[in-house]
Amino acid sequence: MKSENRTSQTSSEEGVSELDIGLVGDSAAVVTSCLWTISSIFFTTAGKRIGSLSVNAYRTVLAIGFLVVTHALLLGSLLPFATAGQWFWMGISGIVGLGIGDSGLFAAYVTIGPRRSLLVMALAPLFSALGAYLMLGETIPAPGIVGIGITLAGVMIVILESEERSGEAPISNTNRVYGLFFAVVAAIGQGVGLVLSKKGIDLYPNVILNPVSATLMRLLFGGLFIWVLALAWGRKVELSSALRNKSGLSNTLAGAIVGPFLGITFSMVAVTFTQAGVAQTLMSLMPVLIIPLLWVLYRQRTSRRGIIGAMVAVVGVAIIFLT
Repeated sequence: MKSENRTSQTSSEEGVSELDIGLVGDSAAVVTSCLWTISSIFFTTAGKRIGSLSVNAYRTVLAIGFLVVTHALLLGSLLPFATAGQWFWMGISGIVGLGIGDSGLFAAYVTIGPRRSLLVMALAPLFSALGAYLMLGETIPAPGIVGIGITLAGVMIVILESEERSGEAPISNTNRVYGLFFAVVAAIGQGVGLVLSKKGIDLYPNVILNPVSATLMRLLFGGLFIWVLALAWGRKVELSSALRNKSGLSNTLAGAIVGPFLGITFSMVAVTFTQAGVAQTLMSLMPVLIIPLLWVLYRQRTSRRGIIGAMVAVVGVAIIFLT
């Protein structure tokens, strides 16, 4: 997907074409979707053992540790050198996307499961596209809109798969309502948070904020928000008891590496080199990608409708890449 901002983010002397940059952004978004799909399994398992709040709190601490070491090795400093404006926008992005959005997502994982949660997350591109239009003035060309529409249509086909055919355990109406609410909060948080990230990354013309720096800045603020909120709610006992659950912590560790450390870093690469709405669409393939993963791990079968939906989504992604 081509973007008006891409040409300003690289010099013509480097000989890198706009199409090459676009493919970097689009590819990074798809990789992000794969990583987040895998991390959803780890975090769901961990959440059932130590609670969604503990998972969200400890995964940020672990991911920040990995990122600080990586930042020091790659860029020579423990913390990013950035302006107050960049810190502000990346910080707000971390609070909205990671603090609020991911808290809702992990609560949804525990309440209604990863497949149902990720299906509702298909709404995130709509919030990203709307936010990018209002805040950044981004518009998507007609072929790109067609590709996004087809991709979301494929995801919606998967969403409409009957639960009896999905192999998932039934849930109560109360849990369904709570879980859907948490998932919608997650979709809004992730969609708007991504736009805020792009605002911080594109704050200065011809200056690219390193993706590792951007991820670390987001996680520092998001993690601080989560811990302040947890302690304010009096969850100190829950957080302490979670440290004694080896299985929960090991799954949190694995999810932290795959999700916040690698996944969010790739998402920052994606939003740097493509439009926010497009990036979020390609990062919303998790409902499709999780189908084979759940079959391999839990033998949860998928109907013909689910397979058709996955194929439609792939066609939409192909159109986005070719636009």
